Amino acid sequence: MQHPVLLFHCPLVNLYQMAPKSLLGLGLSLLLLLQGAVSVDYGSALTKSILYFEAQRSGKLPSNQRAKWRGDSALKDGGDAGVDLVGGYYDAGDNVKFGFPQAFTVTMLSWSVIDFGSQLSAKKELDNALAAIKWGTDYFIKLTRRLMFYTAKLEMIDEQHPGSDLAGETAAAFAAASIAFSKSDPDYSSQLLGHAKQLFDFANSHQGMYQNSIPQAHFYSSSGFQDELLWAAAWLYRATNDKTYSDYLSSSGNTGGTRTMFSWDDKYSGAQVLVAKFILEGKAPNDGNWGNYKNQGEQFICNVIQQGSNNVKKTNAGALWWDPFNNLQYTTSALFLTASYSDSLSAAKDSLNCPAGSISPDDLISFARSQACVDYILGKNPKGMSYMVGYGSSFPQQVHHRGASIVSIHENGAPVTCQEGFDKWYNRQAPNPNVLEGAIVGGPDQGDNYGDSRSNFQQAEAATANSGPIVGVLARLA
Repeated sequence: MQHPVLLFHCPLVNLYQMAPKSLLGLGLSLLLLLQGAVSVDYGSALTKSILYFEAQRSGKLPSNQRAKWRGDSALKDGGDAGVDLVGGYYDAGDNVKFGFPQAFTVTMLSWSVIDFGSQLSAKKELDNALAAIKWGTDYFIKLTRRLMFYTAKLEMIDEQHPGSDLAGETAAAFAAASIAFSKSDPDYSSQLLGHAKQLFDFANSHQGMYQNSIPQAHFYSSSGFQDELLWAAAWLYRATNDKTYSDYLSSSGNTGGTRTMFSWDDKYSGAQVLVAKFILEGKAPNDGNWGNYKNQGEQFICNVIQQGSNNVKKTNAGALWWDPFNNLQYTTSALFLTASYSDSLSAAKDSLNCPAGSISPDDLISFARSQACVDYILGKNPKGMSYMVGYGSSFPQQVHHRGASIVSIHENGAPVTCQEGFDKWYNRQAPNPNVLEGAIVGGPDQGDNYGDSRSNFQQAEAATANSGPIVGVLARLA
């Protein structure tokens, strides 16, 4: 029996068809930032962060669509092969639906609902968050039933062409989403959990990296698949309490070690923190492999908050720094783990033991809020610019985004050819005609400099993997 699973889907869509669219050793220098007086409205930022996903929707848009400048797109996806692949999310600024980061995004949105559902409900954003998850999981359900890879043709991963990383991440997304929907839609939750179990079994039984099976999958190539298998097992254990998955976690020969980042490609820290939460909740012992997961996940958080033995680098102004290419994706994901673990420590009346000392749960939340983290993203930085589009009075105007940078079909229904899209719109030295509200761009360089230009894709392109984690962080702070 074949078990096809989502790889990625690159819709062949004309541009006109997609409507355009005092703290933890940080030092006193952070308190002296020129924009230190900027006020932050976390509730508004939360609302915008969820709204962003509506601008990334592919397919037939619903009647309650709030990003009004967008239009229907890619309505014939899969039609050339007689299958329905309409739906899902474009991953970033181009009209491509990459399954690997999309599944990570859905997992993180689901974790946001699981851990911060009450806060989302209080801000009247829980339904919107669940709708964002379902737009992804409905698409994944289609893809687990059919051939999965689509550029000019359809291909699949199967027993002969494995993809444990992709199947594992999609299993994690299904399992996490099943928990998110367990109260509001038990039947849908059960359906999602069934898919999660099936995909985990396939990923574990037929191991291999998906780009080795599908060579065209080089844009989001994977560095390995063991982390996705652990990540999926951890989510399935949380969803089921089934000993099958706890045995898998406890018997693993590789718990990951202390990682340097948590991202769509590297899930070890996420799995480690999930297991650490199990231990705090009394669902697992604090010894053996279990203890290794907990220690390694905690040391990652210690390094993030600058209290570890291998602290995350910082920009000149003190913001967390990983990489010149889309740095903020690593910031938002690390902050999610920090915020989530803070609440688990608080519930257990425990603290985080770092090499530099004992850190309270409140200290973790204060760090996440600080001018090194969320406040920096939202405008408390040397440029006084919010790196969330549409938030505040100053934010990126030329986001690298095909839909946002071309006039909306609702404003001008004339077709836009590919070449015209570049000549007339991509190279246009003016703000985008459509505001991509809630998008988190790649962000500034290590010197806190930001180039607001469409061609500067390393800094000016937003992605769903940037925004999925920050939803939960903002819900916790709002």
